[in-house]
Amino acid sequence: MIYLDDTANTPVDPAVLAAFCAAETRYFGNPNADHPAGQAARAALARTTEAIARLLGVQPGEIIYTSGATEANDLAVKGLAQAAAPAGRHILTTALSHASVRGALDALRQAGDTVERVPVGADGKIDLAALRRMLRADTVLLSVCAVDSELGAVQPIEPLADLLSAYPNCRLHVDATQAVGKLPLTLAGVDAMSFAPHKFNGLNGVGILYKRSRVPLTPQIGGGAGATPYRSGTPALALAVSAEKALELALTHQAARVRAVRERNALLRAALLRYPAVRINSPADAVPHILNLSVRGVKGTTFQRALADRGVCVSVRSACSSDGAPSEAVLAVTGDRRNALSSWRISLSHLTPLPALTEFLQIFDVCCKELIP
Repeated sequence: MIYLDDTANTPVDPAVLAAFCAAETRYFGNPNADHPAGQAARAALARTTEAIARLLGVQPGEIIYTSGATEANDLAVKGLAQAAAPAGRHILTTALSHASVRGALDALRQAGDTVERVPVGADGKIDLAALRRMLRADTVLLSVCAVDSELGAVQPIEPLADLLSAYPNCRLHVDATQAVGKLPLTLAGVDAMSFAPHKFNGLNGVGILYKRSRVPLTPQIGGGAGATPYRSGTPALALAVSAEKALELALTHQAARVRAVRERNALLRAALLRYPAVRINSPADAVPHILNLSVRGVKGTTFQRALADRGVCVSVRSACSSDGAPSEAVLAVTGDRRNALSSWRISLSHLTPLPALTEFLQIFDVCCKELIP
């Protein structure tokens, strides 16, 4: 098997798994319980939260644990918008938002909120001039994806935060699920940021939402105590410990890991662009971990299945998107529906073996000869 879908999920780092097992074995009490086992677990959770906060440069009280990035996005988008409803019900996003964000926005739209998409340019970046025109006094939320999961396009978070500073009622939510470990994290002017460790060699089942202090947030899960007032439920201590270890490793080794991925991306780009039918959709300044391409005349799902039949794992659109439709992200950037229907995604990590890429290119060549009209 050749695995080229690290944007969807990454293999767990042994050190992360070891940290999880150690915590799960040692701290078996409920952190919400008021007895010695519960107190020990609660203290361990507090130490873990403090460590995560230090890594992010925030306060421990600004960390909210969730079941993953989907829940973190849902809580941020719905919670920020609902809390700000007295000031307005106008929300902005882009076509590059993840399915979990779009789902939350659909629910808000059905509840009466107005949701509009800000255009993006050919580089995938939000059109700042268009955003400036679309902002209103009753705009209460802008939700953007720091790194798009389909194209790898990088959003200019600092200029966005600067622009929103003139709109005190508008909160900025950043979906950083594909950014952590790939880019320096920018939290200045950010009201909420969501991510999940399974995207950088952590475990599934845990997500993190940073929420700036004093920013109102309406909880989406009620009943029972939790680690914070914003999310009820028994805190998953061992998963939190594993998240801290994955985050520590990702940030500590970020530069070396990114260099390794750039090498792999350059190898693939050079080889794929030798094919006249291939179009690279990822912008030139996209993160190297994501390489989106189209093969003219061949649907993305068709090419994906041909690769899968030969043991190659790639994705068509986000792993959380529905099948049978063109990529909204590729369509927004290229304006070409046929190209968007033909698009699919290779995603890499520092663990992707170079020999596997050589083998992939051989398989790709065979598929091209079979499928290109």
